[in-house]
Amino acid sequence: MGAEEFAHIPVLFLETIEGLDIKPNGVYIDGTVGGGGHSQAILERLGPEGRLLAIDQDPDAIEAAGRRLSGYANFMLAKGNFAGMVRIAQERGIFAADGVLLDIGVSSHQLDDPQRGFSYHHEAPLDMRMSQEGPSARDLVNNLEEKELAGIIRRYGEDRSAGRIAEGICRAREKAPIETTLQLAEIVKESVPAAVRRGEGHPARRTFQALRIAVNGELDRLREGLEAGFSLLKPGGRLAVITFHSLEDRIVKQTMAGWCQGCTCPKDFPVCVCGKRPRGRLVYRKGLAPSQEEVARNPRSRSARLRVFQKGENE
Repeated sequence: MGAEEFAHIPVLFLETIEGLDIKPNGVYIDGTVGGGGHSQAILERLGPEGRLLAIDQDPDAIEAAGRRLSGYANFMLAKGNFAGMVRIAQERGIFAADGVLLDIGVSSHQLDDPQRGFSYHHEAPLDMRMSQEGPSARDLVNNLEEKELAGIIRRYGEDRSAGRIAEGICRAREKAPIETTLQLAEIVKESVPAAVRRGEGHPARRTFQALRIAVNGELDRLREGLEAGFSLLKPGGRLAVITFHSLEDRIVKQTMAGWCQGCTCPKDFPVCVCGKRPRGRLVYRKGLAPSQEEVARNPRSRSARLRVFQKGENE
C-alpha cells in the first residue's frame, strides 16, 4: 500500500473546521496534512486571497495530498515536521497565520499499511518511522539497555508490566534479533501476566504505542509544535489540536491552560507584581469528544479530543 492509497478518516471533522473559524481571505497552516481531508475543507472555504500551507513528515502523505489538492492555486505543500513550521512557513513568505491545525497521531494509512510496521496485527518489518528516516523501532528494541527500554514502555505506554516486557525483549534478542511486528507482539504477550493476556485489547498495544512515540519523538515535537503554532498566530487567530491518547491531550490541555492563565500573585497582594496576563482564551471550555455516531462509524476516533485556543487581540 503506497501513497496512491493513502487515506485518512478525519476525526471530529466538522467541529475542527468550525473551531478554526475560517476567514475567506485568511492564511492557514495544516501541520499534519495526512490524506488532505482537513486541508481540502479549508481550501473550499478560502477565497482567491486566502492561502493554505500544508505540512507533513510522511512522504506518502505529501505525495497523496499533492495529487488530491493540486487543483487549488492558493495551496502550498511542504515536507517536514510541524515542530519546524515557523521556518517552513517563513521560507514560503508566511510570517503570521489566522489559524493552525495539528491532527496528532498515526493516520489510518500508516496503521493499515503493514509495511510501515505500526500494527501488531500484521507481519511486517519493525519500523514505525513516520518520516521513514532515522532510527526505527527495530533499532530501539535490539539496542537499548533493559532499564531504558522499560522506562520508555512505562512512560509512553503507561504499562504496569513495563519491567517484565523489557526483560522479555532482552531475553529474546539474546537468541536472535527481533525483526518483525508479530515477533515483538508475541514476546510482549508471553512476558505479561496471564490476567493481562485475558484482559481487553491486545497486550502489545501499549508497548507499540510507547515505541512509536519514542521513535518519532512525538511528545517533544508536540510541545515544540504548540509553541510554534502559537508564535505564528495573528491576534485573534486560532490553534486547533486533535489528540488521540491521554499523554498528548495532557500536554495540549496544560499548554493551553498556561496561555489562558492570568495573574499568579498571592491573593493578599494589593497590586500585581508578576505581570502575567491571559494570552488568549479556550474556544471550547473542555476538549470535544467524538459523538456516539462518529465512534460507531470510525472506532479509532474513540479516544480523540479536540481543543481550540484563540490568541488574544492584544498579543
